[in-house]
Amino acid sequence: MRWSCAGIFASAGVIGAAAGSTLGKLVDGQRLLFLFALVMMAVGVAMLVPRESAGNADVQVNSSVAARLGVLGLVTGAIAGFFGIGGGFLIVPGILLASGMPILNAIGCSLLSVGAFGLTTAMNYALSGLIDWPIAILFIAGGAAGGYFGRRSAVALASHKGWLTYLFVTIVFAVATYILVRTGVPAAL
Repeated sequence: MRWSCAGIFASAGVIGAAAGSTLGKLVDGQRLLFLFALVMMAVGVAMLVPRESAGNADVQVNSSVAARLGVLGLVTGAIAGFFGIGGGFLIVPGILLASGMPILNAIGCSLLSVGAFGLTTAMNYALSGLIDWPIAILFIAGGAAGGYFGRRSAVALASHKGWLTYLFVTIVFAVATYILVRTGVPAAL
């Protein structure tokens, strides 16, 4: 993991997550879910666009890379906060775009941002009394177990060029489709 990349992206994203989560609380939940599914589809399509290279694992953070990380971290944090998510499926493409590192490195760097964005958003919602704590605790426990197995899978798939990206996109599309089917198109979107 490149701590400098992760730190810049996460720091800027926390500011965005605080602002985004404040705005997200003003939007009806069904509309929020529907819009979220559309964003997921857009991110999935963007991830399928071929990259010029597999990335540079030794990326150096210069002023240009730092500026891109800061701007994309702020925007990604705002979107993640708005939808009330950790934002991993947004963070990975954001870090890829900003830094040019390989996807496995971006996944590693994204974990700091996911935690920071999620904690910021959760604190904002908790201060408004909008968290069901027993459900939240169950999801945290499930997420910890899933994270363990997901990490093992990511490392195993890293040697197969493109598989990790296709698996990532497939999961994003599947979840987005499920959300679209469950929410339908909200009236007067």
